[in-house]
Amino acid sequence: MNDPITQPFAEPLRAVQQLIEHYDNQGIIIGGIASSLLGKPRLTADIDLVLLLSIENLADLIQAAFQQGLSPRISDVENFARKHRVLLLVHEKSKINVDISLGLLPFEMEAVERSQVQEIGDLSIRLPTASDLIILKAIAHRPKDLLDIQGIIESNSDLDREHIQFWVSQFAELLELPELWDDIAGWLK
Repeated sequence: MNDPITQPFAEPLRAVQQLIEHYDNQGIIIGGIASSLLGKPRLTADIDLVLLLSIENLADLIQAAFQQGLSPRISDVENFARKHRVLLLVHEKSKINVDISLGLLPFEMEAVERSQVQEIGDLSIRLPTASDLIILKAIAHRPKDLLDIQGIIESNSDLDREHIQFWVSQFAELLELPELWDDIAGWLK
């Protein structure tokens, strides 16, 4: 894999993708890696993914992750994951952090269903569509997420703008944060 974006992440990405495949491709790689591949390249220090998995399967997930060289990076990882729905791991060999969000929302299920496999050299990884990544980034709504959204919009002319507006507006209403949609609406015209 010669891609400068993903080169330092080759081994942990392979481990994460194998974990996704272990769970019948019910997951997607998101965060900085996805933003760099679907938008504009940027630095990132970790790998983020959403995995459609129940809290009840945490022990199995921790064991499956361990088999891929991913270990807990905090002492009480299972209880933390039960409380926050995020499993905090580290790829042992590379020391790259891996955060697994346990998805259950209808949007997350739809994003996984709509996901695509992207080939990067000899590695295939499961990513959300560019439109779904914009939705995820709009919800997170940090300054770097807004920059990522701009890069994704600039790099993708075939965005499903109605889909983006529907979901971001739903989250904006639910969370009582109209800025989730207001801050990006003009970019999508």
